[in-house]
Amino acid sequence: MADLDRKSSLNIVSMPSQNGFQNLILRRWKKNPMFRLYSHSNTKSMQLDSRSKFIIAFVFLGALSRLIPHPLNFTPIAAMALFGGTYLLNKKMAYLVPVSVMFLSDILLEIFTGNGFHNQMLFVYGSILLITRMGFLLRGREQRQTIMVASLTGSLLFFFITNFGCWTTGYYGYTAQGLANCYIAAIPFFKGTVMGDLFYNLVFFSGFAIVNRFAPSWVRTR
Repeated sequence: MADLDRKSSLNIVSMPSQNGFQNLILRRWKKNPMFRLYSHSNTKSMQLDSRSKFIIAFVFLGALSRLIPHPLNFTPIAAMALFGGTYLLNKKMAYLVPVSVMFLSDILLEIFTGNGFHNQMLFVYGSILLITRMGFLLRGREQRQTIMVASLTGSLLFFFITNFGCWTTGYYGYTAQGLANCYIAAIPFFKGTVMGDLFYNLVFFSGFAIVNRFAPSWVRTR
């Protein structure tokens, strides 16, 4: 071993070639226990990136469905937030992605239909953030029943928050009766919200489960 160490030391000092020196350093690095730890963490980061890209693409495609004709309130807004909050592991990204994608789709709607921007956007985006937070609670509990309950809860949150925003416009009067009338007037549209949320949550969560089964490297963190 003493001769081998001495020989290695001589190789480093003499550096007969750049490639030989790099190969020597690489061989010694691979023998270091830290190499395995570094390789594992680097691979993990790559898989996380792949997962995030897949989820963002999925949410973005869902948001684009707002641009095609659909039944009233039959949209993926709450489902995008719940799905992102459940599967985007970085919490800051989980908040940012649904809001950003929603804003982009609002811009496109404004360009093509003139109906993208309105005076209740603050309440819509606030409900998205709350439903995203609810997705954090769903992590590790992605069963059929829990997803359905979370979807219906998201629909209720969206209904109460956004229609409270509608009441603040003053159209129904700034009274308790006006608030009640606002909610009553919105009930016929609630069916579209519930059905849209259930449908898109089915698409998002089932799609993730299918990919996780047949192409797990796309969505698994390790």
